Amino acid sequence: MSLTPTERDHLLLFTQALLAAQRRDRGLRLNVPESTALIANAVCEWARDGLDLATARDRARTLLGPDDVLPEVPGILTEVRVEARFDDGTRLVVVEDPFQVATSTPQTLDAPAAEEFLTITNTADVAIGLTSHLHLAEANPRLRFDRAAAFGMRLAMPTGDTLWLEPDATVSVGLVSIRGERVVVGNTGVIDGPLDDPDVRARALERLRSCGYLDIVDGIAMNDATDAAEAISRLIADRNRP
Repeated sequence: MSLTPTERDHLLLFTQALLAAQRRDRGLRLNVPESTALIANAVCEWARDGLDLATARDRARTLLGPDDVLPEVPGILTEVRVEARFDDGTRLVVVEDPFQVATSTPQTLDAPAAEEFLTITNTADVAIGLTSHLHLAEANPRLRFDRAAAFGMRLAMPTGDTLWLEPDATVSVGLVSIRGERVVVGNTGVIDGPLDDPDVRARALERLRSCGYLDIVDGIAMNDATDAAEAISRLIADRNRP
């Protein structure tokens, strides 16, 4: 069976969480990796069940208490982050204070300074959420914007925040470059390589457009009539083709 990198990661997470649950059921107090796996996997499963991000995040904070983990764990594991696939797309979930032991108000992170701005229109009949970490060029196919301009960029928002676009809404958003090694693996699967490689960039943009992701090229709107579900199905089929 052929698995994508993201599917392999989720399978490993599930295995780690299953082992952690068995150890907890035997009366053992969990360590940091076990606690992280149990909470992260639960979020992914709740997303698969149809829960929204806020509900899954809040429920995750009740999964384990201080008595379920080793004494030093609450001081080390102050948040759990995991990418989960919700009904409205893959989004980053940040579970802060997962054992509900914090005694002070969490610090508010400042948004990074925008390097450039981009206009995005939601053509769907439902609200669409964009998370701070998402590689914007691969965002929901029913969002119309300049995909080339968004390549290698993310929203200029504090980590863990989400921007919601209501149906037919048009907004101007600030963008910042993705930092670090600038290698993207997963998401839609059209990149799976270095963002700064011209061949990777050209191939990824072409595949997104051919699969019906709404785009703006030289000021001209592209792919107006493409259905989002069909676009996603074609992308998955192309990615899994031997």
